[in-house]
Amino acid sequence: MTPLEDLLIRRIRATGPITLADYMAECLLHPKHGYYSTRDPFGAGGDFITAPEISQMFGELLGLSIAQTWLDQGSPARFTLAELGPGRGTLMADVLRATKGVPGFHAAVNVVLIEASETLRGVQAKTLAAYAPTWMDSAADLPDQPLFLLANEFFDALPIDQFQRGPDGWRQRMVGLTDGTLSLGLADPMPCPDPRFTSDAIGTVVELCPSAAPIAAHLAGLIRQHGGVAIIIDYGGWRSKGDTLQALRNHAPENPFANPGMADLTAHVDFEALAVAAGFDICSPLTDQGAFLTRLGIHPRAARLATRLSGQALENHLTATRRLTHAAEMGTLFKVMAICPAQCPPPPGFA
Repeated sequence: MTPLEDLLIRRIRATGPITLADYMAECLLHPKHGYYSTRDPFGAGGDFITAPEISQMFGELLGLSIAQTWLDQGSPARFTLAELGPGRGTLMADVLRATKGVPGFHAAVNVVLIEASETLRGVQAKTLAAYAPTWMDSAADLPDQPLFLLANEFFDALPIDQFQRGPDGWRQRMVGLTDGTLSLGLADPMPCPDPRFTSDAIGTVVELCPSAAPIAAHLAGLIRQHGGVAIIIDYGGWRSKGDTLQALRNHAPENPFANPGMADLTAHVDFEALAVAAGFDICSPLTDQGAFLTRLGIHPRAARLATRLSGQALENHLTATRRLTHAAEMGTLFKVMAICPAQCPPPPGFA
């Protein structure tokens, strides 16, 4: 039994079942026993690998898309370049390296990292020491100026609630105890939790992310007022349904309730909910990651890099390119959506 599991069991025995969102928040961000509070989970030595860790091309291409959008919007003299959940800082480092040749871009930039984990803040400080980043606890803290923001695999880690439709109506799935161990159960019947699902069939499970919509709405408000763009990359879909909660530990899936605080917990992102919160008029169509990177020129870039490689390094490079773009890998599982002023051209990479 993990220390956090013991705490959760004692809490549930004392006060009753907790919501799945509460459970996820404790598992991921408990100040002493939370997953992100106690470790660097990224890379081969961690529990999972994200796109920036797979290849430098991912961050380079996103950086150039951001820079072109900045140019298209008149090159604001001062702007925020921000990332939600920046991991090790790898993506931001690649973005800044790729944009160093864009006249005026670095002179105008204010690098901001939204990061809750003190452990990861320490890693980011080393990665981005040359750029003097500022850390903030929440997107709500972002300054009132043009905002150019990246969110790669951020929304999938936000706590979700689950609801299941039965013969007597909808019920919220709650984390309780069965024979002394953590398990899912159902609360009392309730009204439909979201009007988008009122006609769904009995047995349907839907997931709602309480904190996602306010973040999307706040980003959209800043971009409407001051300009900029937010590019969101994550796995999920448009009106994602079903039980998508998953735990990953040592690069392998496991029961989300087996080792609280020791595994990464994520769920598919409902991009429709983000677009509803931001406003459809300011959101791009949802795009597959493979198509997005292809439009940005990943294959010519990969070919140029390949000319300098051989042997295992070349093989790794080709494998990374396929992993990011191929339909059987991340190419269609991961989606991309931009929040951008309606009067401005969409960022490069979007049709």
